[in-house]
Amino acid sequence: MTVSEPAAGRRVTAVDVAREAGVSRATVGFVLNNTRGQTIPKDTRERVLRASERLGYRPNSAARTLASGRSRIILLVLPDWPIEFRMRNYLDEASLALDRAGYSLVTYTRHADQTARPLWESLSPDLVVGTIPFSPPDVDSMLACGVRKIHPNPGRTEPIDASLALSAGPRLQVDHLHERGHRNLVYAAAVEAHASSMIAARFQAASERARSLGLAALTLEEINYRSASTDETIRRMFDAGITGVVAFNDDVAAAVASGAVRAGLRMPDDLAVIGHDDSPIAAMFVPALSTIRIDTVALGRRFADFVLRSVEQRPAPTSRTVVEPTLVQRETS
Repeated sequence: MTVSEPAAGRRVTAVDVAREAGVSRATVGFVLNNTRGQTIPKDTRERVLRASERLGYRPNSAARTLASGRSRIILLVLPDWPIEFRMRNYLDEASLALDRAGYSLVTYTRHADQTARPLWESLSPDLVVGTIPFSPPDVDSMLACGVRKIHPNPGRTEPIDASLALSAGPRLQVDHLHERGHRNLVYAAAVEAHASSMIAARFQAASERARSLGLAALTLEEINYRSASTDETIRRMFDAGITGVVAFNDDVAAAVASGAVRAGLRMPDDLAVIGHDDSPIAAMFVPALSTIRIDTVALGRRFADFVLRSVEQRPAPTSRTVVEPTLVQRETS
């Protein structure tokens, strides 16, 4: 059989595949979409797949969405959070689990002063997920472009899954330093990320825990690891009676520990430091950093399960797995 090539520069269509395979356009659709309830002979199915591969056929996503009513795209709208080691693990695991179910996970950061069109207007996702309720204009925009599933649901009050905020981690950081006998603590964050809402959320969680334990109110210290000012900051904190530092993440903890070493302080005798995330630097740093480990792989799978329940009306699990942070105690505390 002679292979028929579509005109140069023209997109290969399902009609081209049907002509090449000698079958109807409907049969091509049934095979390539793996349509349930259709009995297609094995040799016909293989002929369609071979023709599709020879011609380099790629389905038209817009047409497929229009025909099926589904794009199989999940849009996760992220706040202004740094995409660090554990967050990447979370997103990777969620993306992998959804890919296995035939969905693509797309992440998108919505900026307050954004001038570009929101991504949901281009992708027509099956579900848009946010970590906080969407504004009324954003909801109107989603509904206008055909998005029918939105979480948090704008039509009713429902609890927000704050797994990504990981507020339990900061509480455990404060508990650990308190149990080790430290009463004067500060919260440290990188100066360039100071405006991040995740920093604000973790700082608030740590502050509330310190207050519940009867400790002095935490202050938020800016750590600029690119300048020598970190050493001065550490010395100033120590001279003010601070003996424990709750760090936003392991990078900040490493910067604090470095400043403490250069200031001649002993850890944890003079100054105890605990990071967050258990990223590779925590174990490789000298002295090794105490930190908080979060099972972000389990969180990613839980997110994927939630998505599939939402878009495919799967039943909710009879019991919910609680993902708790764990303390990793090393040399700095």
